[in-house]
Amino acid sequence: MSLATFKALNETLKPCKKLSSSIFTGPLSQEEPDPTTYLIPRKPPKSSLSQQIQRLGDCFPLPQQPQSQLKKNEDEEKEEAEQEIKIADFGRPELGQLFDHTGPFEPLVLSLPGESPIVQVPASINCRLLEHQKEGVKFLYKLYKNNHGGVLGDDMGLGKTIQTIAFLAAVFGKDGECADSTIVRDNQVSRKGPVLIICPTSVIQNWEIEFSRWANFSVSLYHGANRDLILEKLEAGGAKILITSFDTYRIHGSILSEIEWEIVIVDEAHRLKNEKSKLYGACLEISTRKRIGLTGTIMQNKIMELFNLFNWVAPGSLGTREHFREFYDEPLKHGQRATAPERFVQVADERKEHLVAVLRKYMLRRTKDETIGHLMLGKEDNVVFCAMSELQKRVYSRMLQIPDIQCLINKDLPCSCGSPLKQVECCKRIVPDGIIWPYLHRDNPEGCDSCPFCLVLPCLVKLQQISNHLELIKPNPKDEPDKQRKDAEFASAVFGPDIDLVGGNAQTESFIGLSDVKHCGKMRALEKLMFSWASRGDKLLLFSYSVRMLDILEKFLIRKGYSFSRLDGSTPTNLRQSMVDEFNSSPSKQVFLISTRAGGLGLNLVSANRVVIFDPNWNPAYDLQAQDRSFRFGQKRHVVVFRLLAAGSFEELVYSRQVYKQQLSNIAVSGKMEKRYFEGVQDCKQFQGELFGICNLFRDLSDKLFTSEIIELHAKHGQNDAHCSTARQELAEIGSYFLPPKQMGTTTLSVLETSRPSDVTATTNKPVLDELGILYAHRNENIINFGHGIKKKNDESFPENINVAVSSKQRRKLDDADEKENGSSSKNRKRIQYGLLAQFKGMGEIEFSKWVLSATPSERENMLEEFKKRKLKVPNS
Repeated sequence: MSLATFKALNETLKPCKKLSSSIFTGPLSQEEPDPTTYLIPRKPPKSSLSQQIQRLGDCFPLPQQPQSQLKKNEDEEKEEAEQEIKIADFGRPELGQLFDHTGPFEPLVLSLPGESPIVQVPASINCRLLEHQKEGVKFLYKLYKNNHGGVLGDDMGLGKTIQTIAFLAAVFGKDGECADSTIVRDNQVSRKGPVLIICPTSVIQNWEIEFSRWANFSVSLYHGANRDLILEKLEAGGAKILITSFDTYRIHGSILSEIEWEIVIVDEAHRLKNEKSKLYGACLEISTRKRIGLTGTIMQNKIMELFNLFNWVAPGSLGTREHFREFYDEPLKHGQRATAPERFVQVADERKEHLVAVLRKYMLRRTKDETIGHLMLGKEDNVVFCAMSELQKRVYSRMLQIPDIQCLINKDLPCSCGSPLKQVECCKRIVPDGIIWPYLHRDNPEGCDSCPFCLVLPCLVKLQQISNHLELIKPNPKDEPDKQRKDAEFASAVFGPDIDLVGGNAQTESFIGLSDVKHCGKMRALEKLMFSWASRGDKLLLFSYSVRMLDILEKFLIRKGYSFSRLDGSTPTNLRQSMVDEFNSSPSKQVFLISTRAGGLGLNLVSANRVVIFDPNWNPAYDLQAQDRSFRFGQKRHVVVFRLLAAGSFEELVYSRQVYKQQLSNIAVSGKMEKRYFEGVQDCKQFQGELFGICNLFRDLSDKLFTSEIIELHAKHGQNDAHCSTARQELAEIGSYFLPPKQMGTTTLSVLETSRPSDVTATTNKPVLDELGILYAHRNENIINFGHGIKKKNDESFPENINVAVSSKQRRKLDDADEKENGSSSKNRKRIQYGLLAQFKGMGEIEFSKWVLSATPSERENMLEEFKKRKLKVPNS
């Protein structure tokens, strides 16, 4: 490279060192602009991971360095930048630019000392792995060595794909630098069979790209029109990795199962939860015992899903299906019932510990908090119960009175004809005078075998539409004419005398009408939230399960003048990544409007620090996946999530079932202790309680706060006033998000952070919430994660197991906490420890918690050492 060329390049790089105000397009501020809103026009030079994070927008002030050290760092940066330009000039692959070294350049040996051949992850891959990823690779190799399968169950965003590729590179002796080099010089490598990877269609290309970045494998895609050619190539030894989709394998699994696979990997393995599905049956035909499942949501709905998954990865590991149901499933479910007898609870605790001990042999499960929590600033998952508008309430009430729903509600009552049979078995099996039933059975007036239960799903869809926006229940012009006429008839019936207020029973074409928030309780709260966030310079991900709801929200965004992008099922696959890149890099893009179904996988939107889920899903995994589009490695700001629920609607029941399912998952998978809120027991007609059964689905909840009553009732019986005080403080903090910065002065912020809960209640923004129709709100993590899981020996965390010098009174509190095994005492102990450490740092507890999340491990260790030294100098009281 000539000197003139280098000087020209150097001139273009100079402005990057000092960002001018012209490229800052965030919110106006009295102080210096937020560095996280800057658009950095070039990649940083290769450096350590901690240095990258600091350069890419660490909002905490750095300590001052001597001028000599600054000059030295500047010279090193110039040298690294020059080396990077030389590499690019010679046209080498971009592998070194995409991944920076995070550790020493040395291999990771997986085989035991003295074993031959030596199995190791090449240094070119190992140096770029984080510590938890190295542990994951060791776990996968242990499964492989023991000739059985297992599950890598890390949280979404922790790099399960990368860990898998590193493991395969070690097993097959691949090196990330040279295609011809091998680590294992043995004929056993050539005798190993190929690897099959089954994954969702949306991530096939991602797997192929990651293989090209991390290792030199011959990869082929068994997907599309050239399947026969790919199969011939595989049989000829021309491909070592075969990637296919779930749908393709479900159809052509009989062909692929004839191949002797060395390893079979299923990505998003929770798709194997249903033993009656064709996909599950096809996967059972695979002959190899080395089966690996990758999933961040090991259990989604039922405990029996655990058996189905582990019966595939390690057949027989959990016994027979009947044994698992009797020994684990039933005791755990009945032990979680709110009024379960003490002996039921004791048996459930014993079975829980036994199940977790068995699962540990075949499963590795890590969360973000346990692994990369110190690299992120945390997440709040707020659940907000929005009052429906008065018009929504009237329409919802009329919906519950239509003959179709009344038939379902009264199905178990004696029939009015005088027969001893129930209504559902006699005269009310069909509903010819209904609104929905006649259309469903227009070709079969005598009804179907499922009558009247075939009405449940269509009626729930209509109730959900009313809860979200009244425009959704009107006819969709894209539907068939017959369905449009039936939907118009339905709309007329439930709107009743209010039909003129919504512009008739036909779809509204008025832009102003659709974008108005007057008749939609959720949009009213969303309007205020977005105004507050826009004034702070935050970026938002807005999710909805309904494409028609996305259309309405799009018009709302246009009317309010927000710059946004939109992604749904109609967005071409080849354009999605470019849209993601544009949103992440452009400060002008404020909102990303996403369909929950289309945006669940493969999207990395870490530039957004606010997430709104407009409508909940029965499966809690969908909502959690939506949150993780933003809360993943690379996120440099605190993430705040808002789930909007229509208070008094069946959406409260949907969320309550989410809580129930997440609690069962925490109990069965992690062995956690969870608060027993509900009387209902899943799949048990004797104990349907408040959660299960058709009658609960169609209950009129308009005159009560269903969710808050359940939580507060059990909080009063199970804990002291600490829970209620925490709830009041949470409500005050949640209310602060509805206020723009000019109304959130230093006085209000200081009160929220330092006041007692009673003081917070006095200065809360409750009038703001009342004005917006917010009836109730809480943080989901405080409702679900009640107690700690069963930990391995020597499993230490910060600051849970810190030995500190405390007063005798405080020591007695800690000793009492050690003697008790319930979650309440554990939580009190943690609060005491946090309080002591926060006082030492001169911070409030909230401020100290944020410092803990943002601090590096060395900073936390130094702080603890200083704390211990200072306490040792003070005599015990």
